[in-house]
Amino acid sequence: MSVIYTKSISIIDKFVPPKLQPLWQHPAGPKTIFFWAPAFKWGLVMAGIADLSRPAEKISPSQTAALAATGVIWSRYSLVIIPKNWSLFSVNVFVAFTQLFQLYRAVNYQMNLEKEKEKSP
Repeated sequence: MSVIYTKSISIIDKFVPPKLQPLWQHPAGPKTIFFWAPAFKWGLVMAGIADLSRPAEKISPSQTAALAATGVIWSRYSLVIIPKNWSLFSVNVFVAFTQLFQLYRAVNYQMNLEKEKEKSP
């Protein structure tokens, strides 16, 4: 598989414009997994945004908390590794924020549900 990848990259190298060469040659650029992993992780952000229309009673607090925790942990990790991976940092910050907001919605719903149960005779 490495041979196919290497040959493909060497062909594509010829077509990358000079202005994009710094990005293309960067240690966390499109020629590496350090670029593609965060690129595909934006799917989690899009799913989190799509879930904003989901009713709060359908949100899983444990799943949401786990995703928020991974967003926070990987945000920190992306600033510690060399080279610093700013695309990994940004996607994980967005994952953390979207999931923390979802977690707030779920917890708020549960608390309001408990208050209503206490009020009813």
